[in-house]
Amino acid sequence: MEKANGCISRPSRKRKLPQEGNDVLNFTLDELSDDLLERVLSWLPTSTFFRFNLVCKRWKSVAASESFKLACSRIPSREPWFFMVDPNLNQSVVFDSAERSWKKLSHLPLLSQNCNCNSIPVAAVGGLVCFRNMSGDYFVCNPVTGSCRELPPVNPDSHHRSLHAIAMNAYSNYHGSYKLFLVSGDLPKLSYKVYNSSADCWEEEIMLRKKTDDCTGFEFDSNDDNDAVYFLSKAGNVVATNMQRSPSKQFSSVITHKDGEEIVYFLSSSGTVVACNLTQKHFSKYPRLLPVFLEYSIDVVECKGEMLVVMLSEFFESASIRVWRFDEKTKTSNQIAGMPPSMSHEFYGKKVDINCLGAGNQIFICLSSAELCSYVRCDIVTNEWVEVPKCCLNGEVMEFMSAFSFEPRIEASV
Repeated sequence: MEKANGCISRPSRKRKLPQEGNDVLNFTLDELSDDLLERVLSWLPTSTFFRFNLVCKRWKSVAASESFKLACSRIPSREPWFFMVDPNLNQSVVFDSAERSWKKLSHLPLLSQNCNCNSIPVAAVGGLVCFRNMSGDYFVCNPVTGSCRELPPVNPDSHHRSLHAIAMNAYSNYHGSYKLFLVSGDLPKLSYKVYNSSADCWEEEIMLRKKTDDCTGFEFDSNDDNDAVYFLSKAGNVVATNMQRSPSKQFSSVITHKDGEEIVYFLSSSGTVVACNLTQKHFSKYPRLLPVFLEYSIDVVECKGEMLVVMLSEFFESASIRVWRFDEKTKTSNQIAGMPPSMSHEFYGKKVDINCLGAGNQIFICLSSAELCSYVRCDIVTNEWVEVPKCCLNGEVMEFMSAFSFEPRIEASV
């Protein structure tokens, strides 16, 4: 040890890298085996997959291999993309939540056929989106790869009954194992059908009974949804309380798993939430959040395996958007998030329709009316509300009525 300026200097304990022979610093991806390279590349954002072909021949070969798709299937989750629906139903535009940017996808082949030109997306799960055409037929697509599969026709008798809900559930992205659920009928006589992709067929229709046991706290009154209720608004107009719905969300519904049970939730014509337990084969109605004579827009979403309700309502000369969770123990709804009044006030008096979807801890909300079109993302954990930038294509601002959330997965099989 030496003294310097009255202080004792000690030898440095920092380890120095060798100047020569440092193989780690000279390491490149070219030295990886094909198996390791596929594992590394599978963690890249999905948007980069479109550029693989431009890097080199080896990466182009990796992108086309089945083993690479298998490696991608092992990634637990990916940041969602939101498939946007415009009024003309002729655009394939997505919002990439990871990059916070808009992307235009190649138009899906089946959508270009004359019989499917007016098809609308009706459900999504994992990396797949389901469409329904004007004839009531369905086809499932992977929006990233463009692969599509037309499902067998539904029993013609089903077209004569009111369709309330369309929901999807995936059991394996890579092997294309999923189910499509249809809930139909006239309340209180409901039934459901299931399309099973593994068997490539529709299963037998199953009737749902009304749940009336005392432990639920729910009681279903069929008269509540027979007809719309009309009242005189403050502006002197006669208004019907039937919920305004975007054409693409007229079958607005979500599916959850709770204690091993599959439950489909949808909105009745008067805005009440109906829960259909497909495992127990019964249905029930949730208590109404607001009186039937009030004007409001409402939607259901699924976040982290539970159903939430998003509602836009007007009170005291202002508008509010709030997120509610139903507590089955207390039989009450509790607010878990609310848009700041400074943001929600602009929607007051504009007859705004909200169409929402959940993805993890986030809710994506499309707000549309004759006067405005806006998109907002809400984090239900932090109660953070962020407006999504407008989408511009060819110098024009695009307007979307609703959206469907899916994970961008190239391995998702239809």
